[in-house]
Amino acid sequence: MTDASFEKIIYERDGFIARVTINRPERMNAVDRQTGEELRAAFEDFRYNDDLRVAILTGAGDRAFSAGADLVARSKGETRTPLVHVSQGGLTKGPPIYKPIIAAINGYCLAGGLEMALACDIRIAAPHARFGLAEVRWGIIPGGGGTQRLPRAIPQAIANEMILTAEQIDAERALQAGLISRIVPADELLAEANRLAEVISTRGPLAIRAAKELILRGADLPLADGLRLEDYFSLQLYTTEDATEGPKAFAEKRTPKFKSR
Repeated sequence: MTDASFEKIIYERDGFIARVTINRPERMNAVDRQTGEELRAAFEDFRYNDDLRVAILTGAGDRAFSAGADLVARSKGETRTPLVHVSQGGLTKGPPIYKPIIAAINGYCLAGGLEMALACDIRIAAPHARFGLAEVRWGIIPGGGGTQRLPRAIPQAIANEMILTAEQIDAERALQAGLISRIVPADELLAEANRLAEVISTRGPLAIRAAKELILRGADLPLADGLRLEDYFSLQLYTTEDATEGPKAFAEKRTPKFKSR
């Protein structure tokens, strides 16, 4: 089902999967104020809708995932960086969304576009995708999490070079650095993102949420503290109906029917 209330994004709900498409191909899917607000609304719906288990984020067309903030709109009077509005709503900053988000990167992934991709859990890209944080070129910084997430996602030396030179890297270099998990032919990119989403949607939803929360929270903890947190989550999950259903389905050689409880 497509939500018709949006003008600059396409928001679809299909079973357990949400699909968010930035729909400004004529502007390389740059994010102006309205687009940022619509992205925020879509991801807030995804966050709180218990029927949705995984999301896909991509850009319309085949040129760009997103070129980041719309600097033309900003130069014409938008006084706040539009991506700040997105981050307030939940993707690049603010409360984490403890559901998986897949970035299907179909072209240029620059500035705030890369920051949005960095806030996703799985990143796959077309061969022609390019990645960069261009902000210092224009006298600003990657303020949507870029200075913090990129050095955590790839080797520090590569992150430093990307941030401080504002130069781009191609998909092959991004794969080598670990910025993306795979390169997929452009005409198969969305199908592969959908396949991954379908796989995730069949897994235990409570376990998936717990695993993502542990990944995010554990990144800032000493190993011993992270292991204790993992033990706590494990004990909580063992009391759920889903934790009973999973082994039962395995023993009966059938697909589990998880109920998120």
